[in-house]
Amino acid sequence: MIDPHSGSAPAAARLVGDIGGTNARFAVLDDDDTPVRPATLPVDDFPSLAQAVRTYAADHEIGPLGAAAFAVANPVTGDRIKLTNNHWALSIEETRVELGLEVLHVVNDFTALALSLPHLPSTELAVVGGGDVVPARTIAVIGPGTGLGVSGLVPCRDGWKALQGEGGHVTVGVTTDRERAVRDRLATRFRHVSAERFLSGPGLVNTVEALREIDGLSAGELSPADITRLGTSGEDHHCRETLEIFCRLLGSCAGNLALTLGAEGGVYIGGGIVPRLGTFFETSGFRAAFEAKGRMQDYLARVPTFVIRAPYPALTGVAQLLR
Repeated sequence: MIDPHSGSAPAAARLVGDIGGTNARFAVLDDDDTPVRPATLPVDDFPSLAQAVRTYAADHEIGPLGAAAFAVANPVTGDRIKLTNNHWALSIEETRVELGLEVLHVVNDFTALALSLPHLPSTELAVVGGGDVVPARTIAVIGPGTGLGVSGLVPCRDGWKALQGEGGHVTVGVTTDRERAVRDRLATRFRHVSAERFLSGPGLVNTVEALREIDGLSAGELSPADITRLGTSGEDHHCRETLEIFCRLLGSCAGNLALTLGAEGGVYIGGGIVPRLGTFFETSGFRAAFEAKGRMQDYLARVPTFVIRAPYPALTGVAQLLR
């Protein structure tokens, strides 16, 4: 609509989105590149990303759209994307044309999360353990949710460069007899027991079922939310043990990532699971496992670790692509 006083069309809106296995989160950017008017839409309610975008824009009376940037829980290696954990498939270029956009960026969700890190306020971060950030050094991010996301942020001459990879699918490293027993049980079900088979919502279910079977019990039917609730409260022994294994293995994987990237800028824990663990995580074996790397223990003791508590950090990350 043209403003009769200005005689010119309003500026086109800039849209950002974070597409997960269950939900799609959208917002528009204000003049300061801050995501505003956020909304969450269930992926299963829409046949495509474009239709979800149209619904969000119509519901919030937003338009026209000029540019968009989306984070997706999936590798982005070309124009065509089939999302791993939901039914959406898309062509980036066809979606851009369908939505009438001048610009459309699509990146992996943990690339977007990495891009957000320099822009998150300290009030949206919880410190776990010791160590201090070394400025202008590599930053690592890892986070269990529907899957296990991994990325890093490397300092460059003109800012930061986010890494794109699939580090959640590295082979898991177990250290206790109980962890080995679970891993061996999972090896009968999966061709490859990756870190994601433990460190994700489905991974919590994998672990508690394996523990119960090892102890001669039926697998049961518990959701990730059930396991978190029963484990943090101590109401169920196997759920609590599952969370203890989860925290130790996450610490070990995060320590491996810190060593690989030289992440003296800190290691950040994202995803939807860890923030829900609250004080359980802070007092768990996470930090001890993070530092338990033999000759490199003193090095890792100086690397700080943080839990990201921002409500929509990936939206802040993809906003950087539209600056």
